[in-house]
Amino acid sequence: MGKRYFCDYCDRSFQDNLHNRKKHLNGVQHLRAKRVWYDLFRDAAAVLQEEQTKKPCWKFLQTGQCDFGSNCRFSHMTEQDLERLSAQVQGEKRLKELRQEGADIPPGTIEDWLEKRAQRLSAAQSNSALPEKPAPFQYPPGWPPVQELPPSLRAPPPGGWPVPPTLQWG
Repeated sequence: MGKRYFCDYCDRSFQDNLHNRKKHLNGVQHLRAKRVWYDLFRDAAAVLQEEQTKKPCWKFLQTGQCDFGSNCRFSHMTEQDLERLSAQVQGEKRLKELRQEGADIPPGTIEDWLEKRAQRLSAAQSNSALPEKPAPFQYPPGWPPVQELPPSLRAPPPGGWPVPPTLQWG
């Protein structure tokens, strides 16, 4: 069958040879997927600046969905999203200025982070129509399938393996 190349950006694989790899890496689908991946790590100020220059996507505002998704040239952010992003940018800017001035900024503790996370999750749950507590994961009945192990891999019985009479000392 030959070697296969898996593209992490596109989440697909194909036969690995020079022609196929070059064709894939220069393809529109790969370039878009790569851009979307790197956009996840952009600075909040850059995202805010870009979103403020875009017009709102009317299809997304009316239906909550857009056929173009992340490739849409219009903004899918609401006014509240833009305000939150602006507040985040201002906070980052103040923190950067304080660090440049040499102010002693104590690092956040894990308890602070957990408390903020719990507040975010509770706010997200109260805004969504999802159930309060998701059901715990359970395997379906009969899973995992019981397989008989070969004798060499079986665990010894509680009292240990019986010793054959020919090997007993005595």
